[in-house]
Amino acid sequence: MIVGVPKEIKNNENRVAIVPSGVMALSDRGHTVLVQKGAGMGSGISDEDYARAGARIVDNVADLWAEAEMIMKIKEPLPPEYPLMRHGQVMFTYFHLASDETLTRAVLDSGIVAIAYETVQLPDGSLPLLSPMSEVAGAMAAVVGANYLAGPNGGRGVLMGGIPGVEPAHVVVIGGGTVGTNAALMAAGLGAQVTVFEVSISRMRYLSHVLPKNVKILYSNRHSIEAALADADLVIGAVLIPGAKAPKLVTRDMIKLMKKGSVIVDVAVDQGGCIETTHPTTHAEPTYFVDGVLHYAVANMPGAFPRTSTFALTNATLPYAIRIADLGAEEAMRRDPALRLGLNAYKGKLTCKGVSEAFGIEYHSPEEVLG
Repeated sequence: MIVGVPKEIKNNENRVAIVPSGVMALSDRGHTVLVQKGAGMGSGISDEDYARAGARIVDNVADLWAEAEMIMKIKEPLPPEYPLMRHGQVMFTYFHLASDETLTRAVLDSGIVAIAYETVQLPDGSLPLLSPMSEVAGAMAAVVGANYLAGPNGGRGVLMGGIPGVEPAHVVVIGGGTVGTNAALMAAGLGAQVTVFEVSISRMRYLSHVLPKNVKILYSNRHSIEAALADADLVIGAVLIPGAKAPKLVTRDMIKLMKKGSVIVDVAVDQGGCIETTHPTTHAEPTYFVDGVLHYAVANMPGAFPRTSTFALTNATLPYAIRIADLGAEEAMRRDPALRLGLNAYKGKLTCKGVSEAFGIEYHSPEEVLG
């Protein structure tokens, strides 16, 4: 198979979809890997590193897309890339379709085979290709929030850990999955008082064993969240429903309960956000205010730490990429139920139920389209 790896064009997105060891692994199995010139520079990987591993460096991105049978990316295709997608071409990347109807319809119109990292799901419910970036984003959310709580950055001037005689910051984490767990661990490590809201009883029991004693774990409902918001210095949105749009658990009216200069970091923004007042921002312009509350809603947070994120992600994605290249996408998905759940669109047919429900587009099961 011919695998193409273009340079990411999203604002300040410096991750890359493959590292030299991945190129070598695919090349050793007889596959051809095309890497766009400069694709790895933001992650500290040179064209020479890729070439030594067996990649062919391609100057013209249109040539790369035209030749590749499978495109591997980090982020969803952007409008300048829509004309480059072609019927039957496999694309293996994060799509987050449920938050973007325009993108969804472009994917369907192109006829590509869209396999989304974020919906590949193991039998135990875990998301192996989303978890590495969720770990980065969760830890980063607490650090970013701590930074924006500083007065010169627009916050109310609260130090996360306080000092003897002065209370630490109160951090509210909505969602106790991978993002929420890592956010809580980082915030607690900085000395904050942390409250995590979760709906799964079994998950709450798990969290009670792995989180430190300065973290409270509460059942998530509107009444409890409203009470916590009034006292919160930092709120981290960490809600995920795989493949679906995130529910709005914090409304505009609830924002008005928060203190001026408090901070919201909505990690769920790439799935539409779980805070009503959030909308996607960029690393170049990451924040804005609503009712005196600072909002940070960068949709590609891990892109701020591209080298760590690139290597963490490619460790997880490479075995699946090899399987697709070796067997072909259709056969690989027939054999692997986890990978089959990653199929979001197939040659013009929508195959992700959460996206179908978000936009009222007809749903076809992966089993139906794969035969």
